[in-house]
Amino acid sequence: MHNDWDAVVIGGGVAGLSAAQMLGRSLRRTLVIDGGMPRNRFATHMHGVLGHDGTPPAELLATGRSEAAAYGVAFATGAVTGLVDEGDRLRVIRADGTADTARAVVIATGIRDALPDVPGLSEEWGRTVLHCPYCHGWEVAGRRLGVLATSAASLHQIELVRQLSDDVVVFTADPLDEASVVRLTARGIRIVADDVRAARGRDGALVITTAAGDEHVVDALFAGGAPELDLGFAAGLRLARTDAPGAPISADLRGATSHPRVFAAGNVIAPFGNVPLSMGAGSMAGAGVNGMLAAEDFTRAVAERTAARNAGWEDRYAAEERFWSGRVNATMAAVLEHLEPGTALDVGSGEGGDAVWLAEHGWRTTGVDVSTTAVARAAALAASRSVDVDFRAGDGAASVPGEFDLVLASFLHSWEPDFPRIRLLREAAGRVAPGGRLLILSHAAPPPWAREVPDHAPVMRTPDEELALLDLDPAQWQPEIVEVRPRGTTAPDGTPAHLDDGVLLLRRRG
Repeated sequence: MHNDWDAVVIGGGVAGLSAAQMLGRSLRRTLVIDGGMPRNRFATHMHGVLGHDGTPPAELLATGRSEAAAYGVAFATGAVTGLVDEGDRLRVIRADGTADTARAVVIATGIRDALPDVPGLSEEWGRTVLHCPYCHGWEVAGRRLGVLATSAASLHQIELVRQLSDDVVVFTADPLDEASVVRLTARGIRIVADDVRAARGRDGALVITTAAGDEHVVDALFAGGAPELDLGFAAGLRLARTDAPGAPISADLRGATSHPRVFAAGNVIAPFGNVPLSMGAGSMAGAGVNGMLAAEDFTRAVAERTAARNAGWEDRYAAEERFWSGRVNATMAAVLEHLEPGTALDVGSGEGGDAVWLAEHGWRTTGVDVSTTAVARAAALAASRSVDVDFRAGDGAASVPGEFDLVLASFLHSWEPDFPRIRLLREAAGRVAPGGRLLILSHAAPPPWAREVPDHAPVMRTPDEELALLDLDPAQWQPEIVEVRPRGTTAPDGTPAHLDDGVLLLRRRG
């Protein structure tokens, strides 16, 4: 089986469901894959979750699934065993062999709490053995409380537990330093400096046995488990990790990771985060994925539009045996005839008239055009005149590497209102070598024989207007010609006429 999705969320806890809900509400085709083993499954009730205090965790998840499903989110039960980068997609492989592809993935698989290796702790986990004073402290406040100290972080937990009860005992196999002993004793905390060997439930309490054989009875024992993250399925993506306990995934506030198509939320990025934090992180990750996909949708649309536009030019050239006269533009020749030849790039070289003229006047010329038909005709024209011009098919100056002493863009117009003329001209400027020149020739006005200008006619700006739109650094660029020049021509009815050519010649300072 194989399905393609906008997003696949791996993990159906509160973080994963929150991400899925945001994606579903954004009309994204979303799949949640969940193994049904949430971290808080041992707890009978949640606390510290505004609006849901005392709610069983399973009930919140069931409500969350129902809400996400109402927005079109799909669900599958199972475990993910592999994530494979396929460029514009990620392949998500499940344990049963099912493969899905997605434009983005949210990892929300949570963590496991690795309890200290003490017999009996796991059996009482979630009942008399607890980990979070904020999640479970109120329910045991004022009672006999213990803390199993296993690391330096345990000191912080001890301080939080002391806020809940005056009767607190700390169990530590490793001797505490003098400052810690002074600090704990000052708050009336008893210290049992002995190794805990076993724990067992008795009449709703917990009996703790130490290595010396002593027994201590508490109503609840706080024991912080070490976080364990099972991220082997994503190993091939080499996601950046932090140096926090458990080596969680490194992610920003949107859940974005070091991989552009992978987001993360919940305890995989914040192992000690509670339910509200995981919910918020999941919501942000869902929004982050949607934002990334929305931007990509526009980028793809531009690429498709550009491809269609380029195909249109190809069709236009292919429909005619010859489109242009093959003669050089008179305005261009007048501007350049006195310049010392060097390397030149003709952007939008068409059938090659201008590029061939440049080659005939000593320029080492490259011509680029989106139409392969135009490029072939230009090459044939160059061969017929015994000059060497490197004609290439490509989309503007950005498709040609290197820098040139002259970059030429002649009449780079289109009838399409979204034609990116200024972007193409800026890219052309980026190919000018220090000391070189950029020559832009344009239609400054409609031809005099045009009685009406159609609504979809290209925008015709003056050279001053285009110079302002290019917004080139004046410290780097010196205008040499910024003017409109009349050029003699023949009207369709055979009478003499003229066209107004915009001339913008800029020199890049050396």
